[in-house]
Amino acid sequence: MLAPLELDGDPVVVELGAGTGRVTDALARALGGRGRHVAVELNPALAARLAARHPGVTVVPGDAGDLPALLRGLGIERVDAVSSLLPWVAWAAAPIARRAGAVLAPGGTFTQVSLLPTAWMPPARRQLAALRAEFGAVTVGGPVWGNLPPARVLVARR
Repeated sequence: MLAPLELDGDPVVVELGAGTGRVTDALARALGGRGRHVAVELNPALAARLAARHPGVTVVPGDAGDLPALLRGLGIERVDAVSSLLPWVAWAAAPIARRAGAVLAPGGTFTQVSLLPTAWMPPARRQLAALRAEFGAVTVGGPVWGNLPPARVLVARR
């Protein structure tokens, strides 16, 4: 799921919907202490657990719909990559693609993990349409069979 992200050098990487930290773990390993890793999680209890488990990750308890403001509060204007695990309900509540697009640096990558069995459903089609409206071309990768249920990864570049 992280393969499309370009994590060379010292990238600034934002993770949306960090939850219990499964992707946080993988991103932290991939970065190996390089760059800056910011994890945004709406649930304060999950955010606190994540911060305790990953002291090298800047964990922000907040709404991904407020992404530009959250990052400005950290002194960050542009990021190299955004990895989203947000469910459809978050996409319905805020223009996530536009918020991510507003902070991505030129050449930056946005990835959205989406459940494969639901790819045909209207919310999934709206999600893909929102990404195409913001970024133009979107690559649909996967399937990721190691995820339960299997997932696909939507990849957009700035």
